[in-house]
Amino acid sequence: MSDVTYQAENIQVLEGLEAVRKRPGMYIGSTGPAGLHHLVYEVVDNSVDEAMAGYCTSIDVVILADGRCRVTDNGRGIPVDAHPKYPDKSAAEVVLTVLHAGGKFGGGGYKVSGGLHGVGVSVVNALSTSVELEIDRDGRRWKQDFCDGGQPEGPIVEVGDSPSGRRGTTVTFAPDQTIFDSVEFRAQTLLERFQMMAFLNAGLRITFKDEREESPVTTEFQYDGGIRDFVSYLNDPKEPLFEEVGYLTAAEEGDEVEIAFQWNTGFQLDGIHSFANGISTIEGGMHEEGFKTALTSTVNRYARAKNLLKEKEDNLQGDDIREGLTAIVSVRLQEPQFEGQTKAKLGNTSMRSLVQKATNDAMNDWLEEHPKEAKRTIGKAIDARRARLAAQKAKNTVRKSALAGAGLPGKLTDCSSGDPAETELYIVEGDSAGGSAKDARDPRTMAILPIRGKILNVERLGGRLEKMFQNTEVQALISAIGGGVGEGSFDAEKMRYHKVILLCDADVDGSHIRTLLLTFFWRQMKELVLNGHVYIAQPPLYSTKVGNDTVYLKDDQVKADFLDERPNHKNEFQRLKGLGEMDADELWETTMDPDTRTLLQVTVDEVSIANNIFSVLMGEHVESRKGFIQNNAHDVRFLDI
Repeated sequence: MSDVTYQAENIQVLEGLEAVRKRPGMYIGSTGPAGLHHLVYEVVDNSVDEAMAGYCTSIDVVILADGRCRVTDNGRGIPVDAHPKYPDKSAAEVVLTVLHAGGKFGGGGYKVSGGLHGVGVSVVNALSTSVELEIDRDGRRWKQDFCDGGQPEGPIVEVGDSPSGRRGTTVTFAPDQTIFDSVEFRAQTLLERFQMMAFLNAGLRITFKDEREESPVTTEFQYDGGIRDFVSYLNDPKEPLFEEVGYLTAAEEGDEVEIAFQWNTGFQLDGIHSFANGISTIEGGMHEEGFKTALTSTVNRYARAKNLLKEKEDNLQGDDIREGLTAIVSVRLQEPQFEGQTKAKLGNTSMRSLVQKATNDAMNDWLEEHPKEAKRTIGKAIDARRARLAAQKAKNTVRKSALAGAGLPGKLTDCSSGDPAETELYIVEGDSAGGSAKDARDPRTMAILPIRGKILNVERLGGRLEKMFQNTEVQALISAIGGGVGEGSFDAEKMRYHKVILLCDADVDGSHIRTLLLTFFWRQMKELVLNGHVYIAQPPLYSTKVGNDTVYLKDDQVKADFLDERPNHKNEFQRLKGLGEMDADELWETTMDPDTRTLLQVTVDEVSIANNIFSVLMGEHVESRKGFIQNNAHDVRFLDI
């Protein structure tokens, strides 16, 4: 490969670093867990950019015993010579101390890259108490340290030869405790992200080690099959319709597209996951649109040519064809245009054309070369059409009955405010708890919907959604929330409440009901979850007396912390009763009072990972579920599922 120029003059400067510490949320989204982990991603993304450019094959991430994070790659190493615009600083120092400085702004350092804003490692530096930079380049090793939010402790220093001819960059940083709610990295969150990165970059080796553990284990991700392996992984808890994963690739004027696909016997419509320059485009965009359009037209054309569709039958709709499809659409382009600050949607119309043309050509060839697989796929799509028409009929029945008149279920106790931004819907397990919640609530802003027993597991409905629409509890949920139901039909603008709060007992049954509800929302009202409208109430497990005051403790960890702070505490701890046994005052004080309650917001970092978790936990594949629970038994998110 001819070496793309990557020298000091390739590092182009747009502006300074001043505002990052004042408004960190503008640069990393939040100062909560998502923002903390974003620091790691920014550093790793730089290494992945080196991999996409063809110069890096290995990235090692370590959470050190003291809580710092170290990222090492074997790329070219950040340039260390003087920067043309800042002759008294090395290019490496500029990259770490000047916002919007990097090799990704037309300076010739990179053809394609993910970190297009160039804020990456400079923002990490600004939000850390210390950063250690080590660069191996041209056979020599260089070092520079930064402290107090990005201040250089001195100029970059050459410290000797690189060991064994090593090249690359190592960044070690300690997040600032005064900026973040917590500076404790969560290993599972990082592992999920690194696995996805490895899938998207065939052959790239990413290792992770958590030295905070007593016996740290190194986890390695490397997938020579790239996105084909990604599709196989996502389909693992399901039953593939055929064995081989389809694959196509195309390139035009420096832009590239690769797509992997495989249908399964399931019935979900959300199996297409798209990426642009390694960034997850959860809202889709032109690349995903081009794939869907071409897929629909190509499959219909083939079905007509092979007489798999009768002459008088209508064409299959896109939803019919995409039912049970798992696909990865990954594109790399030189000048990506992302819509919105979150880079959630790709706007390049040229990419739609490239993906559409590539899919038309390659998908037609694949269908012709795989007649058995094609026949199964089209047969499944025809079955999906029948089910869709039946579900539509059932949905219309719901609309005419449950949504008639005021359109609200009889068991709903509504609130008086009509402003969704300030209203909350409590979905309460059981009629008795619903009665207490009704008496406890603030009637102006809090609505109560009791549900009886466990709602349907929509993951196991066999795709026959008419069963779902005929279920009384599901009808009540749909009509109370008010935004509609189903992919393409749910309208967040019509939601009647901006907080939907799941209030279930803190036991195994309550956890199961909560998971069933989350599965329903994820599969049928995904925007509700993605936009952060779903919350989980946290009724405390214990109470105790401190003087004349009653203190409520959320869980065993909080109880342990309480005892650490008060080693001489003599009063007993009461294990709190179920929600149905609490009176209104106790329920308000412990769980519903906005001034004292604890609400856990349901958030999703990566859609493809969330899809996989719901498939594993709530699907039919028992072995996958066992393995998942064993692997995550130490993780508080899944302890009671």
